[in-house]
Amino acid sequence: MQYLWSPWRMKYIRRNRAPQGCIFCNALETAHDEKHLIVHRGQHAFVILNKFPYTSGHVMVVPNAHIDAFDKMDIATCTEVMTLIRDSIDAIDNAYQPNGYNMGANLGASAGAGIADHIHFHIVPRWEGDTNYMTAIGKTRVLPEDLGETLKRLRDSWPKDKPKQ
Repeated sequence: MQYLWSPWRMKYIRRNRAPQGCIFCNALETAHDEKHLIVHRGQHAFVILNKFPYTSGHVMVVPNAHIDAFDKMDIATCTEVMTLIRDSIDAIDNAYQPNGYNMGANLGASAGAGIADHIHFHIVPRWEGDTNYMTAIGKTRVLPEDLGETLKRLRDSWPKDKPKQ
């Protein structure tokens, strides 16, 4: 018999209740960006690592305002969200060189949003052959990198000297 050790998953398994308040708002309200895995803060939105990623480099772009629908974002927030999606892809390209991306949002609980009351956009780097039997049959993801290392790589790769919108 073979064993696959992923001790970081125990935090996910043991959580017996939802955190108080919104996890995105809670992360944004502190100055502890590393603890909350915040990659980059903008004026109207921020980029945060997914704590339970599909692949290494999986980030989310989140408006600062606690809103639950796409049409509630003002133009400045929409613009910055799209800019941060572009910058996230640039950073992931520099850090990981993926073959492609999945990008999008699950709008509402019925669409699969795990946090339906605060809209957010996923950017998931993809590599040819990255889906294997572990995910498809074993319902297990194998991630080759610790989230702290992912955070460091993406911060180090974040686009610099880009003109501000």
